[in-house]
Amino acid sequence: MSLTPPRNKRRRLTLARSASLRMTLLVAGGIILLSLGAMALQYRVTAASLQTRQAELLAADLESFAAIYEQRRIPALREAVEFRARSTPPGTALYLLQDRNGTTLAGNAAAWPDGVETTGDGFASEPQQSYMLPGPAGPVTYRGVARTLPGGFPFLAARAETPALATLTDLRRLIWQVGIGLVVLSLLAGWLVSRFTLGRIARLNSLADRVAEGDLAARLPGPRSGDEFGALEAHVHAMLDRIETLDRARQRLADMIAHELRTPLNRIRQRLSSLTGQDEALERIDADMASTIRIFDSLLDISSAEAARGQRPGLVPVDLSALTAEVVELYEPLAEDGDMTLTGDITQGCQILGERNLVAQVLSNLIDNAIKYCHPGDAIRVSLHLDGDRIRMVIADTGPGVPEDLRANAFELFTRAERDADKAGHGLGLALVRAIATRHGARIDLPATEKGFRIEIAWPMLHDT
Repeated sequence: MSLTPPRNKRRRLTLARSASLRMTLLVAGGIILLSLGAMALQYRVTAASLQTRQAELLAADLESFAAIYEQRRIPALREAVEFRARSTPPGTALYLLQDRNGTTLAGNAAAWPDGVETTGDGFASEPQQSYMLPGPAGPVTYRGVARTLPGGFPFLAARAETPALATLTDLRRLIWQVGIGLVVLSLLAGWLVSRFTLGRIARLNSLADRVAEGDLAARLPGPRSGDEFGALEAHVHAMLDRIETLDRARQRLADMIAHELRTPLNRIRQRLSSLTGQDEALERIDADMASTIRIFDSLLDISSAEAARGQRPGLVPVDLSALTAEVVELYEPLAEDGDMTLTGDITQGCQILGERNLVAQVLSNLIDNAIKYCHPGDAIRVSLHLDGDRIRMVIADTGPGVPEDLRANAFELFTRAERDADKAGHGLGLALVRAIATRHGARIDLPATEKGFRIEIAWPMLHDT
């Protein structure tokens, strides 16, 4: 069986919840979008430029052929087409001149392409047609014009679009590669930044956990860096130094007052006991003295519990189920004397790590208060059940409950309702309960109820190992 209770399950920072990761990815995502946008714009500009260039080359070809045809007609055009076909690299342009019988007179095409119809006559650059022909390295897409010249001579001039399309395909591939590379680099940068940030924040979180468990003397080890995290650590240390100094001063003051005043009060009680006569007045004075001493004892208990909160030494396994049953059984006759019912609903096997006497004091204070403030016929119920990794203890009654205006301060010292002025007490019971619960790492709650009083304490469960 483990001798240490589980730490409070505080929310731990992970990369998935890291704000630094989200911020890094957000900034990187913006940069990626801008980069991809710029590359997409460059792609469109390049595509438009290649298309314009192809159109200009085709228009220049047609203009030169038209000028030659005007000078010497078909013979000169035949020579020009033949020269252009020989001087043009394969797969970049297509030129073809045939006679009226379909015999090739000049060009770099073996035959008239299938599906290409002549449209009009002359050398106008519009309308154009697209078609695909086999080339040295595979099919080639061409775009150009097909005309019927005077005398029935079919004429074809076209420029290959495949090289431009291949260039655009390579550009798209490059854009995708750059985009994927940017995403990978962004994730890597986000991971590195988050690991660095989480490592620095984890130091502060570990310090905060130790302080929350009551170790006000906790400090971060090692030298502090000169960045903003180092400055934050220095500020936290200065704050803890101040809090620790104030807490020690408060504890010393409380202990000093309680110790120094309890001793003379006890002496006064002893001297009063030696006096004779006026017994009734002496009894009242003795009762007041005893009440005052009980106040100091309670204050010392509260101060002691608060000073030891979060400290593990002195805590041992406690069978909370058996202890609760014992205390309920102890107070059942007292409840019956007041014509009240006290019942328990206790799950067996509930184990915690604690000080048995202090835990018993919590139960005793709460049940005693319930009996003190309830009326004949009221019911008091104590329940103990497992709730996740904690053990939930509930003490509820059908009595008058806590006035709404005192609910927020119910656990403060000397808090009492005016209606209870005739009841014995000093308003220290719930403050002591809270101090002991905090000492054991328990969470305490005072939920609103339609009738009566209800308090819930969630004790850390002692797990088997």
